[in-house]
Amino acid sequence: MNTSMFEQMRDHLIRNDGQEDLCFAVWRPSTGAVRNTALLVKPVLPREGERHVHGNVSFEGDYFLRAAQLAAEQGGGIALLHSHPGAIAWQGMSEDDIAAESGHAGQAMAITGFPMLGLTLAGASLRWSARFWQRVARREYQRIDCDSVRVVGDQMRMSYNPELRPTGGYREELLRTVSAWGEEVQADLSRLRLGVIGAGSVGSIVAEGLARMGVQEITLIDFDHVEAVNLDRLLHVRRGDIGRAKVEVLAERLADSATARTPKLIPIVGSVCSMEGYEQALDQDVLFSCVDRPWGRAVLNMIAYAHFIPVVDGGVMVDAGRHRMRGAEWRAHVAAPGRRCMECLGQFDPGMVQMERDGLLDDTSYLAELRVDHPLRRNENVFAFAAAAASAQLLQFLSMVVAPSGMADVRAQLFHFATGRLDVDTRACEPTCFYSGGLLGVGDASPNIIG
Repeated sequence: MNTSMFEQMRDHLIRNDGQEDLCFAVWRPSTGAVRNTALLVKPVLPREGERHVHGNVSFEGDYFLRAAQLAAEQGGGIALLHSHPGAIAWQGMSEDDIAAESGHAGQAMAITGFPMLGLTLAGASLRWSARFWQRVARREYQRIDCDSVRVVGDQMRMSYNPELRPTGGYREELLRTVSAWGEEVQADLSRLRLGVIGAGSVGSIVAEGLARMGVQEITLIDFDHVEAVNLDRLLHVRRGDIGRAKVEVLAERLADSATARTPKLIPIVGSVCSMEGYEQALDQDVLFSCVDRPWGRAVLNMIAYAHFIPVVDGGVMVDAGRHRMRGAEWRAHVAAPGRRCMECLGQFDPGMVQMERDGLLDDTSYLAELRVDHPLRRNENVFAFAAAAASAQLLQFLSMVVAPSGMADVRAQLFHFATGRLDVDTRACEPTCFYSGGLLGVGDASPNIIG
């Protein structure tokens, strides 16, 4: 769910009198290669007389039917949310909880076509637990526990099922990192499933930073292979690696520097603009955009808003001049619900996305006709600039997850090499923005811009 949805649910479910409460919500599906995700998109709060608070809490059948009908009209499923005021960790279920959810699973499936979803909010920690009720036989529904619940937007708040996604622990060499923010934050950070899209000069350094911070699972997606021109700025690459897939080389070398007890490094030779790469991206909790083409950025921008997966984006632009460098810039920001998207920031031109899909950006004769300083013809970079851009992206990610002093959103940042000036963009998306407007939380119903 996004931050706005979380705050509405929290404000309703956590009562001043310490009693339990409940409400319904509409959810939409988001399907990756192996992960099935429910996106909570609309609260359905109770009207007078539709639910009864008496220490525990109960609801009337008319309330359920109203919520289920609304979910069906919006092409989604129905979720039942309730609170356990004094609880701290991922919650189990009482007999009353099981009866309330399983007893309505059949009707929920019949009305909406989707499984019933149940969520419990632990009031003392504001951590969630969740489960689906899947049909396994006629009039028989089985509880399928989720492995995590994530809240995205300004701050990344994760709740993990300790049985399905346990903490992997960390090696002794990570002690100084853990001492910076504590074991609870490290346990949350290390269990995030992170995807690095693009294994070039910036992406390889980002992946190295994540591996050294104890992240257990990192997926690397890139279709490119190592060339001689990469040797001046591609971390871990050696001359003997020329011709090998970048992600395979990077995964192999990260295994030596990873500090998680059992690191899982997954190389995917492919593009996020292909079905395989796209589905792998939808399996992640956070994505790092380290691509240099407009189509890839457009796909990742759509994922951030349609599927509620934050995308940490950035890059480098060098103004080489004709005879002497005039300057360079690198930027970093997070695309997520409630934050300014990549298109509104000017990180890609929608017109160029279609040109790339039509193959024009791989047509050397077309590129030769562009002006010399056109962005599509500029590929200058320096290892130090790539390292600065990667560091900026990692810091954006850490701010979102660690929230030092309670501050999680440092906004989009642009650093100017020549002047040493840092610009901060505090604007929201444009009022007409497609991504933060009509595309928000649509999940699997999002338009097809891949393949």
